[in-house]
Amino acid sequence: MKMNEIIDQAKKILKIEADAVETLINRIDESFVEAIDIMNSCTGKVVVTGMGKSGIIGKKIAATLASTGTPALFLNPAEGSHGDVGMVSKSDVVLAISNSGGTEEIVRLLPTLKRLDIKIIALVGNIKSQLSNIADVVLDVSVDKEACPMGLAPTASTTAALAMGDALAITLLNKRGFTEDDFALFHPGGNLGRRLLLLVEDLMHSGNDVPLVALDTTVKEAIIEISSKRLGITAVTNIDGTLQGVITDGDLRRGLEKWGEGFFSMTTGEVMTHVPKTIKKNMLAAKALAIMEKYSITVIMVTNDENEIDGVIHLHDLLKAGIV
Repeated sequence: MKMNEIIDQAKKILKIEADAVETLINRIDESFVEAIDIMNSCTGKVVVTGMGKSGIIGKKIAATLASTGTPALFLNPAEGSHGDVGMVSKSDVVLAISNSGGTEEIVRLLPTLKRLDIKIIALVGNIKSQLSNIADVVLDVSVDKEACPMGLAPTASTTAALAMGDALAITLLNKRGFTEDDFALFHPGGNLGRRLLLLVEDLMHSGNDVPLVALDTTVKEAIIEISSKRLGITAVTNIDGTLQGVITDGDLRRGLEKWGEGFFSMTTGEVMTHVPKTIKKNMLAAKALAIMEKYSITVIMVTNDENEIDGVIHLHDLLKAGIV
């Protein structure tokens, strides 16, 4: 095939699949609403089942449901008739996917599911099939043609089923008021999870790791404290332990330029930055990063409501944790 022929064929395939999904829009009706109501009121889990390529789509739909607040799992229908149907309880809902609506492995499960009085939602390409006749709700995901030129390989049909599954999952998400915070709880290892779950107190340096000096400490001694704690800053505290100011690496450079050698014998109270930026330990780490970016600083003190020091957090701590 020539390059132009390859490009034309790829575009044709994508157009067929796009048309298959677009056709579903006009099929969203009362049956879809009923399916949502059944799944939303389910006190158990949504058990998704499908064979072959439909099974692969089913696994993805189950994963999407589970990650967006709807308890779900995938049941291989072939294994189901050999004992795995035991994972289905009377409080569950079954979402069955079959383009033909007559998949043998799924049909064999239907009598058991009906005896358990389990609601069945069918995603089918044939609304007059055996599965359609038994299901409580039927969602038509039929396509005019497959993208496969022989009409054999499931292509447009599986795309349509997947899109309908996404429509179910995301509609349920919205109906349940599922938020970013909820999403983060189900994705603690992802970037969003880190941004929405990690707090400043999870990453900050505390206790003896916090660089501290008194108001009457000499700059020379403050330099030793800054160097030993390796955070590029030291807090300056009053006798009652409250934060009065900070001295950073930048303050040291600017002070040396301004006062020369006499700078080293001055006290921290004379040269510190007054009213420094601070944050609370229960603040999201992502918020701390935003504050650092806003004020072009790389380290910030963590204080409580009494302005006592709880800790200190550095930009590197946030970067290492993946808060980007």
